[in-house]
Amino acid sequence: MSNDQAYAAGLLNKALDPATQPEAIRAFLRAEEVLVRELVPRRGRVVDFGCGMGRHLIGLRDVVALGVGIDCEWTYIAEANRLTPGGPLHFLVADATRVPLRSRFDAALCLTNTWGTMSDKLAVLGEMRRLAPETGTRLITVYASTSVAPRRQWYANLGHEVVESTAEHLRTRGGFVSEHFTEDRLRSLIGDCAIRAIEDVAYLAQA
Repeated sequence: MSNDQAYAAGLLNKALDPATQPEAIRAFLRAEEVLVRELVPRRGRVVDFGCGMGRHLIGLRDVVALGVGIDCEWTYIAEANRLTPGGPLHFLVADATRVPLRSRFDAALCLTNTWGTMSDKLAVLGEMRRLAPETGTRLITVYASTSVAPRRQWYANLGHEVVESTAEHLRTRGGFVSEHFTEDRLRSLIGDCAIRAIEDVAYLAQA
């Protein structure tokens, strides 16, 4: 593992530590987990885009018949596979805009604002639609504009000062860009979808 990869893995683990998270972020993560669990089809086949170390699918392992997580960072995938040897979950390194899968899934996930950090959101959405073609089976969670203050604090707790804040994104000194959305902007990008507020700082779009 290179120094950069070790740093990325360490940062993700730190971000998932509740001690680093403002209460608004902790509340969002708890509510997101409950809501996704309610919406994922029981005994379904689920693909998770930008799965990181597999947190969401691991939380759903007693619900799904098959879970496939994809991420471009092999360090995360290696850790996800280490945490879940065998069973219904599988993790692979892949570009979310060109997923090397041909199977059909009952749901496609892109959670915890992962979509809001991706450069080609529409291509990722296209792959989600290809793999989970039924309407209402694509679940995307993103930050709302009201999340800016707690996210600034969270990133500062992680050692990443926010140096730019606009109507659509935050940028840290290290170059990390995390977007936030209004309902109108979400619909302009996704098209027809049902949108639910999550703890006043995020949205779930069901497309």
